[in-house]
Amino acid sequence: MSTVTSAAVDRLPAVGLDELVGTAALLTRVDRKYLLPAEDLEVLLSSTGPGTRVLEIDGRRRFDYRSVYFDTPELHSYHATARRRRHRFKVRTRSYLDAGLHVLEVKTRGPRGLTVKQRLPHAGDGTALDDADRDRLGPLLASLGLQVDAAALGPVLTTRYHRTTLLLPTGSSRLTVDTGLVWSLAGTGRAGATTGRAVIETKSGCGTSEVDRLLWSLGRRPSAISKYGTGLAALRPDLPANRWQSVLRRHLVPTLLTESEPT
Repeated sequence: MSTVTSAAVDRLPAVGLDELVGTAALLTRVDRKYLLPAEDLEVLLSSTGPGTRVLEIDGRRRFDYRSVYFDTPELHSYHATARRRRHRFKVRTRSYLDAGLHVLEVKTRGPRGLTVKQRLPHAGDGTALDDADRDRLGPLLASLGLQVDAAALGPVLTTRYHRTTLLLPTGSSRLTVDTGLVWSLAGTGRAGATTGRAVIETKSGCGTSEVDRLLWSLGRRPSAISKYGTGLAALRPDLPANRWQSVLRRHLVPTLLTESEPT
């Protein structure tokens, strides 16, 4: 995050994790993603209005995240998202690297386009699924009407980024700011990084948040970006990617790296 944006974040009052989760856990929610040039973040963060607070844990306001996405050999999760199928899903581990915490998550689409996220215990380091994970995933996926063999799921893509989370004045909406996004393709050493762009995501339980309206007033519109789908499309040009071509061409244009997976 730029020095200017860090200054804007530093000016905000803090909110603790327990209050944030208790007020706006938002496991079922409306998500909208936006891609902003890093220099526009100051305008956004300075315009969110009084009462906006920033998540702070042990004096930190920016946190390192890692997600590992799991898919079948046929990439059922990717293709369902790329083709906008109603029964699409993502299986991933989410690692909060600063805290050394790892969780297993399943994301699906609910009624009226809502994002539904379910969390499961995970005893590993977030880089692989073990038998206990698969035993939990199998019944859950089946209960969601998904014909996916949990035993076939393997790591496909890793994302790493820095996240800052804001609790908006209404107390029922959140805003996340992700910078330094890096993708790594499992087993290949092929990676891609975005430069000069931040992924902004609004998360609201009731449709449209105040930040959505603010962004619209500034001429910004939601972008069709999926960290998994867009990243895999960037690193696997052989895959169908019409849904994300505009984003890749106009906004991200990832810098492809040839070294081994970043740390």
